[in-house]
Amino acid sequence: MKASAMNPTSIATVSLSGDLPEKLQAIAAAGFDAVEVFENDFLTFDGGPREVGRMVADLGMTISAFQPFRDFEGMPEPLRARGFARAERKFAIMNELGAELMLICSNVSPQALGGIDRAAADLRELGDLAARYGVRVGYEALAWGRHVNDYRDAWEIVRRADHERIGVILDSFHTLARQSPLGPIASIPGDRIFLVQLADAPRLDMDVLSWSRHFRCFPGQGDLAVADFVKAIAQTGYSGPLSHEIFNDQFRAGSARRLATDGMRSLIALSDQATPHLPPRAQVLGVEFIEFALDEDTATELSGLFSALGFRQTGIHVSKSVARWSQGGINLLLNTEKDGFAQSHAIMHGPGVCAIALRVDDVEQAMARAAGLKIPSFEQPVGPGELQIPAIRGVGGSLIYFTQPTGDLGHIWEKDFAPVAGAKTLAAAALLQSVDHISQSMDYEEMLSWLLFYSSLFQLDRIPQLAIADPGGLVESRPLVSASGSLRFVLNGSQATRTLSSRFVSEHFGSGVQHIAFDAPDIFAAVTAMRAAGLSFLDIPENYYEDLEARHGLEPAFIDALRDHHILYDRDGEAEFLQVYTHVFAQRFFFEITERRGGYAGFGAVNAPVRLAAQAREARPVTMPRSLRER
Repeated sequence: MKASAMNPTSIATVSLSGDLPEKLQAIAAAGFDAVEVFENDFLTFDGGPREVGRMVADLGMTISAFQPFRDFEGMPEPLRARGFARAERKFAIMNELGAELMLICSNVSPQALGGIDRAAADLRELGDLAARYGVRVGYEALAWGRHVNDYRDAWEIVRRADHERIGVILDSFHTLARQSPLGPIASIPGDRIFLVQLADAPRLDMDVLSWSRHFRCFPGQGDLAVADFVKAIAQTGYSGPLSHEIFNDQFRAGSARRLATDGMRSLIALSDQATPHLPPRAQVLGVEFIEFALDEDTATELSGLFSALGFRQTGIHVSKSVARWSQGGINLLLNTEKDGFAQSHAIMHGPGVCAIALRVDDVEQAMARAAGLKIPSFEQPVGPGELQIPAIRGVGGSLIYFTQPTGDLGHIWEKDFAPVAGAKTLAAAALLQSVDHISQSMDYEEMLSWLLFYSSLFQLDRIPQLAIADPGGLVESRPLVSASGSLRFVLNGSQATRTLSSRFVSEHFGSGVQHIAFDAPDIFAAVTAMRAAGLSFLDIPENYYEDLEARHGLEPAFIDALRDHHILYDRDGEAEFLQVYTHVFAQRFFFEITERRGGYAGFGAVNAPVRLAAQAREARPVTMPRSLRER
């Protein structure tokens, strides 16, 4: 599926990792129409321009641009003459490549002379040279250009050059990073825009050059108003390629195939924002179930933990070895099948979450949007009379199922599960009511991919990223939250290899759910009942509660209650958040009990370093030297 019916799709080779053939193959596999060949990729390729051109053509693509050509306009002699000689050499190479457009970025040389008329005269003369080779030249304003750093000046230079072979190139990063107004774009004739380049970026307080060189990302992964930029472009009547140009340290270390797919997904989602052509982003009404893949021994152990948390077995699958455990509005499935998807997931990753089912407003629309975004679907055989629950591939090869309140998919528990005695009496006695949030750990390089995945598919708001101190290093945490609070994902990744998040990924062969938080209407009552059932909770240091009393001025009796129940506390204005953690199960995952008071919207991030340190002590207990113990 193209980004839109109007615009071809393109991406610059500099956006991906690997050598030139690897990049081209990944770009073609993702479905792009064209590619910008970055000069360094060409120069380091062990083959001539005709070979590159053949590779591109054989992969079913065209070359949207050969770039960049630097420090050309406004140079004094003899540098000016040298610039024209360089350009002619590049034009000859372009003819062999089969490239029709060269990108010139505005001059950054300290020797460059200012003046719009001087630059226009140079481009006009260059246009005559380009005509002899049958190519065109696009002029782009770099945000840090010495004399030209605004697209309006670049367009004025092109306008004055008044040459059919000379046009302007507009770039979202260079425009939005300088907070240039978008309104004047509409006054540029669409046929005078030779290329549109797209890049997003997080909002950072740093010089524009460093920001550009290291932190660009695909639209939908950053904070810039790229959709507004594309809407402004659409007003010009421009019908050429929309092309990614990304400089990002994470991208250079990532999988070229994954990143190329992200790039295409980003273009599709961005085009849909500008001119809707996909079903709307899915509205998530809640978490239908969370499924664990385990062997029988581990399932027995986890069943004991579920029981202590207040869950009771309420059903058994009519044809599979899958048990349903329920409490309040929470459903947990224990899958001990000997074959099928869950078993393969358990073999690969060990015991853990293999699937999440989300209740959405319209399953058919959610699946259609996923297909439009190039998200793979999943099907497996079902028994007679059983439901085929639509699913897509999610984090770490897990699945995301979709259900809805109406139709057959609103009756999965009646159709696919046989009830057990006493199941209908559980709701009134529930200690836990709902899934508060689901935390997924992943390779740091994958975080932007999954951020784009979730935010382009579901109606989720992105909460600013947090850096959390783990004893083994920093963990980057990025929450995604629906407006109603019906779905909250927290994405965690770390470049440090010894953090809890990184060890989860490395020791269990991939990304996945590391912890699940359940909402309790009364966390103190829940913890008391769970303790009575034999459950113990993560130990929290006394120093934490001493500091808590000093920071918030809480009543001593309340502090004592928090301490006695191992509960962590946070406050935002009058809103409060209470949280407590189980021990890590099977060295794999753990559970959190939360209580939100007064509309608290966060996740207790201030408490995360305390929790992580406590978990690190449990994972690798440190024995104090005898000499210190005896003092």
